[in-house]
Amino acid sequence: MAKLTEEAKGVYVIAVTPFTDEGALDLDSVDSMVDFYEAAGVSGITVLGQLGEAPKLTSAESSLVVERMLKRLNGRLPVVVGVSAPGLAPMTELAEKVMDQGAAGVMVAPPWTTKTDDQSFAFYQSVGEALGEIPFVLQDYPLTTNVTIAPKVIERIVREVPNCVMLKHEDWPGLSKISALRAGSAKGETRRISILCGNGGLFLPEEMSRGADGAMTGFCFPEMMVGVVNAFADGKVERAHDIFDAYLPLARYEQQQGIGLAARKYVLAKRGAIKSGALRKPRPVLSAADIADVERLLARQAIRLKEIGA
Repeated sequence: MAKLTEEAKGVYVIAVTPFTDEGALDLDSVDSMVDFYEAAGVSGITVLGQLGEAPKLTSAESSLVVERMLKRLNGRLPVVVGVSAPGLAPMTELAEKVMDQGAAGVMVAPPWTTKTDDQSFAFYQSVGEALGEIPFVLQDYPLTTNVTIAPKVIERIVREVPNCVMLKHEDWPGLSKISALRAGSAKGETRRISILCGNGGLFLPEEMSRGADGAMTGFCFPEMMVGVVNAFADGKVERAHDIFDAYLPLARYEQQQGIGLAARKYVLAKRGAIKSGALRKPRPVLSAADIADVERLLARQAIRLKEIGA
């Protein structure tokens, strides 16, 4: 598989990690999930992300998931692997292992101890040096990491750390950050790197309008993100908004802290992507009322999609 580059675009869906009802790793569902995402038209897959329950996996299980996914894809789509760790040694060890297995690149979030602009730059400078020729994604997710990285710092990282090829943009609010980064690269002040956006796709149309190249996030209907990104590529901005609007109520529901991932996995199981919607313990469990909410949203979504011919 070719390595990840600054030219990456489209939808790199964040994969869930399938478990059985009892909490065991479900490798058969990794196969069906990969097939499901590929059929939805995604450009790539990101595994072991924040909503992939990566902290609940052992290192051996993490390797098994990556290996199984890469084997199923057989080079048809690039795979990015989250390798964030408290130290550079475990991060580098996992990164080298997954790249040897055939991954296209890795994703790294800053540790919560990063407080200043200089510390942010120094961390990613160290990451770049440790990874060598391995391309990496800078995950900018201050709502989870509590680390805010200003546009000027990201630009410095891009200028001085050549193997940083992508920004996973999840600042919120953060549309002005995309505008600032694109303005800088347009003036030739820094390289133009790929910007893929997260936050469940909640701001995807606006992010695309600001210069994003696509999405790197999860949603139980990845075809929504594919449809929005493709419509923008075709210059059909209003069509992109129509598609997005049809799915927005369910995407919003997925953003709830606690039960959001459970709702996503419930729908993915209902759609046949995975066998069970269970999360690994400790885990939230959807109540009957939660399930009724989701089913109502699905029914209304189907009606709206039919109305717009999507």
